[in-house]
Amino acid sequence: MHWDAVYEQRGAEGVSWYQPVASTSLALIEALGVARDAAVVDVGGGASSLAGGLVDRGFTDVSVLDISKCALDAARERLGPGREDPGPVTWLHQDLLDWRPRNRFGLWHDRAVCHFLTDAADRARYLAVLRAAVQPGGAVVLATFAPDGPEYCSGLPVARYSAEQLADVLGSVAGRDFRTVRVEREEHVSPSGAVQAFTWVAGRLGS
Repeated sequence: MHWDAVYEQRGAEGVSWYQPVASTSLALIEALGVARDAAVVDVGGGASSLAGGLVDRGFTDVSVLDISKCALDAARERLGPGREDPGPVTWLHQDLLDWRPRNRFGLWHDRAVCHFLTDAADRARYLAVLRAAVQPGGAVVLATFAPDGPEYCSGLPVARYSAEQLADVLGSVAGRDFRTVRVEREEHVSPSGAVQAFTWVAGRLGS
């Protein structure tokens, strides 16, 4: 599988999106005022440090979904003993586009799954899953490569978005308005030293 191979070849701290602290994610989640007992899902979270950062800040119901078992294993190991299932973090080894959420979440976080969806049908399915997963009034934090960001990542083409384009995408979730609370531009420095421009949008879905 493509993403397992990427993690096996580069390691969790060698992939281009690695960051020791998910600082932008945490700042936007704080800006949205997400309650500490809200159910949170980090889609495509893989080996990200976000789950640990949320638990450290008192979040008690965090789910991490990823298609790569290697990535999830690395994140689980980083959390350390006593913080694994059935603790505050649930690990979901799933293809996001095939996922059928069993409950609804107060926060959907996605740092860069969306920009791999270059096919219109896949983007529509992504939005359908988001709509099914997020409760009315729920928060969304979404990041993709910016218009001047890379055109490829890990050998795959990506779609690049401005903040306005991302807000329009989220506003197309059928029957649910999207209210943008904050936008950010991040210039992420990869482990190899390359600078990657990201667009971030944080807001809330309507009821």
